[in-house]
Amino acid sequence: MPESVTGAELDAAVRRELRTLSKNDAGFVGRHLVMVGQTMDADLTIAKAHAEAAVRRAGRVAAVREARGLVAYREGDWTTALSEFRTARRLSGSHHLLPLMVDVERALGRPERAIELAGSPEVRTLSVAEQVELRVVVSGIRRDMGQPGAAVVALQIPQLVPGGTQPWSARLYYAYAEALLATGEREGAREWFSHAVSADPDLTTDAAERLDEIDGVVLVDLLEGSEEAEGPDSAEKFENGQNGQNGQNGQNGQNGEEVSPA
Repeated sequence: MPESVTGAELDAAVRRELRTLSKNDAGFVGRHLVMVGQTMDADLTIAKAHAEAAVRRAGRVAAVREARGLVAYREGDWTTALSEFRTARRLSGSHHLLPLMVDVERALGRPERAIELAGSPEVRTLSVAEQVELRVVVSGIRRDMGQPGAAVVALQIPQLVPGGTQPWSARLYYAYAEALLATGEREGAREWFSHAVSADPDLTTDAAERLDEIDGVVLVDLLEGSEEAEGPDSAEKFENGQNGQNGQNGQNGQNGEEVSPA
């Protein structure tokens, strides 16, 4: 572990949770949690090792169990992810993991259970961002269940307004476009994929590509097959000064309101 990692990099709320541990354990666990965050995108095996090390030392700290659950979620280890999220929720009393838990139930092939969980009273305690994410997940579940109309309705919330710049705006617009497309509303889908493109300067979605698909745009790699097009003799002709204008030298001179429960 890099010596520069101290644990001070953690969110203040997580550091407060670690105060229930001894000073040595808090430092040990804190550094491992930082490493989970730093390695999650690059190497899940390493992230998992750090998360498990933290769990062994602080298994009753909610943030630790959440970290282990997030790694499992990224791995597609749905059973472990759900177990860890449930434990973190019980330890903290917070319901912010509900959107992920609903998504895991969906991944486990239990859409009815996912919908039931998404409609629990605790949803009202979620932040706007968490409620929007939950609606996106529910919309996807409705499409999985062959209910495209319900998928559209699930996303008709106050935050579904063009021109949004929130971190979740592009994902919301994209999901709405997908839902509309599933109902056959191509023009509406095109409009919302376009809004998603505008709200997604970092290209976190493939909204631009989906827009091209609807418009019938076909992207062609102009370089692909160029050697074959020139023919097997082209390299030899180039060397002999026959492949360009300079024949003798062979040179080719050229913000938000509360979301109602799902």
